[in-house]
Amino acid sequence: MTELVLGPLLRHVDERTATVWVETDRPCEVAVLGAAARTFTVHGHHYALVEIDGLEPGSQTPYEVRLDGEVVWPEPGEDRFPPSVIRTPGGGEPLRLAFGSCRRSPDPEGVHGPDALSAYAHRLAGGGEWPTALLMIGDQVYADELGDEIRAFIHRRRGPDSEPQGELADFEEYTYLYRLAWRTDPAVRWLLSTVPTYTIFDDHDVRDDWNTSYAWREEMWSQPWWRRRIIGGLASYWIYQHLGNLSPAERAADPLYARIRDAGDRDVADLVDEFAEQADRRPDSTRWSYAHDFGATRLIMVDSRCARLLTPDRRAMLDDAELAWLDEQCRGDRDHLLIASSLPYLLPRSIHHAENWNEAMSGGAWGRAGARLGEKIRQAADLEHWAAFENSFRAVAEDVTAVARGERGAAPASIAFLSGDVHYSYLARVTAPDTMTPISQVVCSPLRNPLAGRFRWANVAACRRGTAWVFRGLAALARVPRPPLRWRLTRGPWFDNMIATIEIDGRRARVRWEAAADGTSLVERSAATLS
Repeated sequence: MTELVLGPLLRHVDERTATVWVETDRPCEVAVLGAAARTFTVHGHHYALVEIDGLEPGSQTPYEVRLDGEVVWPEPGEDRFPPSVIRTPGGGEPLRLAFGSCRRSPDPEGVHGPDALSAYAHRLAGGGEWPTALLMIGDQVYADELGDEIRAFIHRRRGPDSEPQGELADFEEYTYLYRLAWRTDPAVRWLLSTVPTYTIFDDHDVRDDWNTSYAWREEMWSQPWWRRRIIGGLASYWIYQHLGNLSPAERAADPLYARIRDAGDRDVADLVDEFAEQADRRPDSTRWSYAHDFGATRLIMVDSRCARLLTPDRRAMLDDAELAWLDEQCRGDRDHLLIASSLPYLLPRSIHHAENWNEAMSGGAWGRAGARLGEKIRQAADLEHWAAFENSFRAVAEDVTAVARGERGAAPASIAFLSGDVHYSYLARVTAPDTMTPISQVVCSPLRNPLAGRFRWANVAACRRGTAWVFRGLAALARVPRPPLRWRLTRGPWFDNMIATIEIDGRRARVRWEAAADGTSLVERSAATLS
């Protein structure tokens, strides 16, 4: 009998369509609610995305998964969680988007504390307020910080001394890590089967400080094991995460997906690997970013990792094509604009100024010796957020302030950046320039991987008022102009494992942060209005 290896994952859902993703142990036909899809094969692994059409807006439809006609989901005897249901928007309910980032799993010893995603699943299973969708904003898996189980798998497969040590090497090891992350906890597996999920990667999905700088890329590509690693990381991300972010129409327009569908049961690893290598070598060849409208709210998920332009002469968070695409997406005539970037756009101001200064120093503002020192500091201290890409920061500031001033259609009621990465949570408000629309930065991190020790205390100090002037002075000495925006932290920082929810009802928007009290319950940490 054909078996379900991973999934089902409920991915893109709109008023009438839904996508269900699965991995199986052999080629087969996968059927959900009368819709069917044949699996495709990559490196001996078998995947399918079933596209269901004809759903009613505002409906709730329980579903089963059949492999070659046999029911494999729900699993026999599993009654700890309610049936998996596809809920379509359009029923007049408020829009609720739960989000978070940075999740280490599994964690059998509890080293990283309670899992906020698992606690959220238990709350929903008990009848909690249902989200429209779940946004996973980076570090869904940790390819360079491995737990005992994946280490044991690697040791059995290639020995304890093979390179890279303590990190994933290729596509096969990524497939094992995804299974551990999304199947080990039954509550999380159920959650992903019944809540539409949208994702974007961050560095640990590939490697810490991924694409920090041109020097970093040169160093990585000099390693004999890196080519297999980056191909495995991007190929697996395309299959396990990216394809499900797309609507059926967007997937149908994807040339690689079309070639794979035409290949039948032939293993198409060559096609996917070629695509992945090109995506890394030529970032403008692929767009991982995407946008999705939830009624009158636009969500833009921005790739702030693979889309970077890093050459000896130019440095940008987004390549030219990606920046032009983002500029086109940032428009008014909507009630709310949400821009999700794994990296916070607005950091605590002292960190922002430090990254401004470091970029200028690494670029030669203080001579060649200063540039070499600046690069060492950049990589050691992870100074590679939006603030470390000054021109890109200014371009995005121009876009959002134009929208907030009503220069690109009617001004929305709120604009909010949604981010993770930094392993603590906070709210920042833009205080200048004056705009018709409030602009906020909402950070929720981690789901499960708290900051500890000196790193926590350093960030506590960075968040305090009165510390920014030191680094602003250094930036000024490096001839960095003042930022085009002013902002301040108004809530936080909090260092718990947390999940946040944006709730939108008409022109009203608010955010709520909840911390994992234990593995099965959440407690509210704070709430604030955004509009």
